[in-house]
Amino acid sequence: MIKIIPVITLALIATACVSAERNVLTTDSNRSVKKTASYTSVKNGLVTLKSNYSVKITADRFESIAKNKGLTVFTRINHQKNAAGVDLNLRPTEVIIFGNPRAGTPLMQCAQSVAIDLPQKVLISEDAQGIVYLRYNDPEYLRVRHNIQGCDKVINNISMLLSNLSIAATTK
Repeated sequence: MIKIIPVITLALIATACVSAERNVLTTDSNRSVKKTASYTSVKNGLVTLKSNYSVKITADRFESIAKNKGLTVFTRINHQKNAAGVDLNLRPTEVIIFGNPRAGTPLMQCAQSVAIDLPQKVLISEDAQGIVYLRYNDPEYLRVRHNIQGCDKVINNISMLLSNLSIAATTK
């Protein structure tokens, strides 16, 4: 039992180092977002960008740009409108669900469980101060969540696509 404790301690230290390395990689993988957009953070598995537009205009821009890039927009959910339909108030909040089997299928071939997070989604919402944010799942978070291995190129391509779409939709 006493001999096991150093092994467990070493395993915990190694896990902490890997976790710290992933956090650094997450930040580094979104460096282009930081330099070119009103970047807020990568936190809780979400990439967050501040938008220069209203929720509706940001969502319109994102949807248009995604379609022009050949992506399928499956649906657009207006949570504020749905809340009003049941006599509840909600600040402007929209979700766009979109994707492309050419990107998603190879990811699912690496780790089929990632299908629970596909197709991709963006959340565009307004906070209590009237600031609009666009958020999406960080592909690095999905890599860790689903233990995706051997799909670095696919993850990087998805990261770049999401970054480019989001920057184009939120900046002037």
